[in-house]
Amino acid sequence: MSSETRVRKEPRAWQRMLSGRRLDLLDPSPLDVELTDIAHGLARVARWNGQTRGDHAFSVAQHCLVVEEIFQRLNRCGPDERLFALLHDAPEYVIGDMISPFKAVVGGGYKTVEKRLEAAIHLRFGLPSSMPRTLKDKIKKADQIAAFFEATELAGFSRPEAIRFFGEPRGITLDMIEIDPVPAVEAQRRFAERFADLEAERKRTAARA
Repeated sequence: MSSETRVRKEPRAWQRMLSGRRLDLLDPSPLDVELTDIAHGLARVARWNGQTRGDHAFSVAQHCLVVEEIFQRLNRCGPDERLFALLHDAPEYVIGDMISPFKAVVGGGYKTVEKRLEAAIHLRFGLPSSMPRTLKDKIKKADQIAAFFEATELAGFSRPEAIRFFGEPRGITLDMIEIDPVPAVEAQRRFAERFADLEAERKRTAARA
């Protein structure tokens, strides 16, 4: 078998992005991570496998914005912590949003890829590769509150059912957040703008230090 034939038969483990980057899924480099690709991808990945009410899918980009909003309302936090919250589902711009029941079936391989991508994304934007446990728990709490409201308002869950899976939200009411699905291009714009705002605040904070 020629080397050319062997090359053709090797499985492709990278994805080409619209920015022109080629991201290796098994060994992702921070140098191949671009915010434009993340915003574009997340705005086109549907939460709840698209099983939501409305004319548009409720995208992961919108979900990330809601989680960051809830997180900052519940916690005294700086721009680095809020950026962690905004990027908490960023790997899904590559691997999609797999619902929790399917993640349980797939097992550890999915988590390994997800964690490598997460570390590369964090490093690309000057964050530690992994979050402190306490910060991760706070973002997870905000994530579950967002999931509760998405479940009851968009995904057809009854309130008791949502409480059973996500817990009862405390400290946040529906009028504090926006979960009306918007077109992908609008979700993309909002995500990119929020990222830019946080980056600007991070620079101001660093300049004062």
